[in-house]
Amino acid sequence: MIEPHNSIPHEIRTIQSHYDYTIYWLLIEKKGKEIYHPKFKLHEEDTTTILQLLIYFLQDAPMAQKYKIDLRKGIVLTGPVGCGKTSLMRLMNQVLSTNHQHMMRACREIAFEFATQGFEVIQRYTRGSFNQYTEQTVAYCFDDLGLEPVVQHYGNICNVMAEILLSRYDFFIRYKMLTHITTNLNSQEIEDRYGSRVRSRCREMFNLVSFNTDSVDKRS
Repeated sequence: MIEPHNSIPHEIRTIQSHYDYTIYWLLIEKKGKEIYHPKFKLHEEDTTTILQLLIYFLQDAPMAQKYKIDLRKGIVLTGPVGCGKTSLMRLMNQVLSTNHQHMMRACREIAFEFATQGFEVIQRYTRGSFNQYTEQTVAYCFDDLGLEPVVQHYGNICNVMAEILLSRYDFFIRYKMLTHITTNLNSQEIEDRYGSRVRSRCREMFNLVSFNTDSVDKRS
């Protein structure tokens, strides 16, 4: 059994909720050590960011109201390079129920898939995002939005992630299909790269959760 200890931030230890956030904090650290490195740890300066993610994935409605999180939307997790965005989104899958888990996919990999397989890749992450047995929607976390290269398929140039996001917005409206994103881009940079329509849809699809701009690089 994981026992609480004094390294847990005060903001976590003093939460009044029917969920024990102390236990979830410790579980994330434990899974991080198992998956990434024995010295993995959560940093106190990231407490609010981690808490917001836990509130969302636990679907803790009272806490979500307090932190102005819309549980019907997905998450766009932003922050500087190396702050731990990808690791945290992966770890949320490790400690929470299968009903709230999401598929992780790097945007670079999707771009390379398009280069070899063409427009069926867009279908895969939109119309193909339904469980074939239950017909429930499949949530995806598209990792490192903005790092994917511009690619062609038989001469056809396509802004692949823009098309996927616009299509998933339609499925979000019709079927409540959830999408999550990690990115180093701010909202203006998203508009510059993907267009004003994508930026507008992002406002409707996502809760913004951010690391501080001076968050330390955990890779060093």
